[in-house]
Amino acid sequence: MKRTLLLLEDDAILAETLMDLLEARGYGVHLAEDGEQALEACFQRSFDLMLLDVSVPKLDGFELLRELRASGEETPALFISAKTDIASLAEGFEAGADDYIKKPFDFDELLIRIDSLLRKRFRTREARIELGELSFRIASAELFRGDEPLPLPPAQARILDLLVRRRGEIVSKEALLEVLGEGEEASEGALRVHVSHLRKLGLAIETRKGIGYRLEAS
Repeated sequence: MKRTLLLLEDDAILAETLMDLLEARGYGVHLAEDGEQALEACFQRSFDLMLLDVSVPKLDGFELLRELRASGEETPALFISAKTDIASLAEGFEAGADDYIKKPFDFDELLIRIDSLLRKRFRTREARIELGELSFRIASAELFRGDEPLPLPPAQARILDLLVRRRGEIVSKEALLEVLGEGEEASEGALRVHVSHLRKLGLAIETRKGIGYRLEAS
């Protein structure tokens, strides 16, 4: 499965260089040029890792991560910053960073740090998340009742994966339709059918009319 990274960087040349580097490594990359774009992207979809510059327009990287952490967002974050003083380093970790690399940096070092954070995250995700009488393993997108796997069609597995990652939050219809892909499968009618099937399995999914769906946090 391709890992998707959020890149917050307003320097066009560096952003292009990093996107080429990361895509060549096999990562999917979503670029945001200011903090508000990054915040909106996080509300619309899930990422496996966030790479955040600090000194960006509208909402700086520290403020962005504080808002995300306050909302319950747990995605690992790595700051990429020209701020090299100890006070800025401390502020970055206090905001909720998992790592911090100072500009200028070696690209190989950045890749090592990214790989390390992702390995750590996905080892953690091998554990199952309890959902009432059911449990879900994010790493493999598998649903279980006890030790018995409950097979899910790929579309429903992707929907549930996003709802579980953001459990307790309202996930917009647009974000859920995006994970369905294209064609008839990505219609609002198909989304309602998939959600209905997941409910029949025993998942507590709440409808927020006209907005989206929310999986109750256990």
